Amino acid sequence: MQVANKTNAVEGPDFSKETPVVLSSPSFHDITEVISRPIESKAGMKWYIALAVAVSLFMLEIFCWGISFYYGTGMWGNNIPVAWAFPIVNFVFWIGIGHAGTLISAILFLFRQKWRNGIARFAEGMTIFAVMTAGLFPLFHTGRPWLPLYLFPYPNKHAVWTNFLSPLLWDVFAVSTYFTVSLCFWYVGLIPDFATLRDRTLGKDFISKVRKTVYSVLSLGWRFSNRHWRHYERVYLILAGVSTPLVLSVHTIVSFDFAVAGLPGWHTTIFPPYFVAGAIFSGFAMVVTVLVFIRYIFDMEHIITIDTLEKMNKIILLTGTLVGYAYGMEFFIAWYSGNIVEQFAFINRAFGPYAWAYWIMISCNVITPQIFWFRNLRRSVPIMFIASIFVNIGMWFERYVITVTTLVRDFLPSSWGWYNPTLVDFGLLIGSFGMFFTLTLLFVKFMPVVAISEVKGVLAQAKPHHHHGGGHE
Repeated sequence: MQVANKTNAVEGPDFSKETPVVLSSPSFHDITEVISRPIESKAGMKWYIALAVAVSLFMLEIFCWGISFYYGTGMWGNNIPVAWAFPIVNFVFWIGIGHAGTLISAILFLFRQKWRNGIARFAEGMTIFAVMTAGLFPLFHTGRPWLPLYLFPYPNKHAVWTNFLSPLLWDVFAVSTYFTVSLCFWYVGLIPDFATLRDRTLGKDFISKVRKTVYSVLSLGWRFSNRHWRHYERVYLILAGVSTPLVLSVHTIVSFDFAVAGLPGWHTTIFPPYFVAGAIFSGFAMVVTVLVFIRYIFDMEHIITIDTLEKMNKIILLTGTLVGYAYGMEFFIAWYSGNIVEQFAFINRAFGPYAWAYWIMISCNVITPQIFWFRNLRRSVPIMFIASIFVNIGMWFERYVITVTTLVRDFLPSSWGWYNPTLVDFGLLIGSFGMFFTLTLLFVKFMPVVAISEVKGVLAQAKPHHHHGGGHE
């Protein structure tokens, strides 16, 4: 019996030991060196090539915004009845991309999930950049980008009131709050790392002095004292608590842009949870896409581990399944309602003139994530990279299908139309990726892409009962 038990213990998984978040047991100094190296060393040729490509695409976006501003929104393919087209599709897509950052940083932090520590900083930064990218589209889509002030509460003495019944105004409040809280959350987490970089900058040349001055200002006089750490942890916890409802509220309010309308295909109560699940789905996919490169280029495979990426793939599988369930429930509710107009709206999506976009959406969002049921596939870096790209393609097409197919055919066949995007539309879409990746590349070069203090906190030597040179673990 003893031999049998021993054999089973060897063959079966050992749940008595927690999977290490950081591999190869590095020291505190090693962690600081690895994370600081991309910032303190000269950028390599790969980084410059990537930056050149991203900036080129960003310049394309600036050019397209410029001619849109000069000639007007007639440069886009928007028409009647499809007044909402690429600008709103891109806006909802990029807002969704930013959701993973708050989920990883805030919710997983509150649940004390240590595996988030290696990826939280990048996810937070990605949130900021995605919201910045998204914010430009509704600004120009109004057709009066020089009057954005009227989207905010105006001084009452002018007797000008914003339309609080407009979903556009709800978006302004939701997105601006989300951006402000996320920015504060991101910056507070960076303060200890800015102080570390400040203390490591010892050069006497002009560039070193400028860097030290900048890091000194950004670190707000941080001295690594116990008092500073206590205040820091308290503020970080409060911001995490404030950020958590935003994960649900922001994309819920974005879904209200559609759900409060009376059009068939939009007027449905499933949109808020469906949009939130889709946002987390696409956000995690984008994090995986970029982290695969970061961990390889900056030799962080032992910090951003396969186990961490596997957990993210499990969340992608979960949220992808929820999105697939929502797709099915939309058809069921349309059939169960007995409303022929509602039924036609969904049949038109699947088998109408835009059926190609619908089935691309189904293939990428429902079928692709199912490969993560298999452990070998969800731990394969090439497979997860390709799957994450397909997921983001599918999520963009989801927003396209929801927006265009509903507007192009509404209640009256006499008002049916067609939508063809222009080259400017495609330029703004491609250029938005250029803006996002330009900001991301600058971030990974000039700021710590991984939280130094948080990663050190999950090392074995950070535990009170740790003994050097063996002993109890």
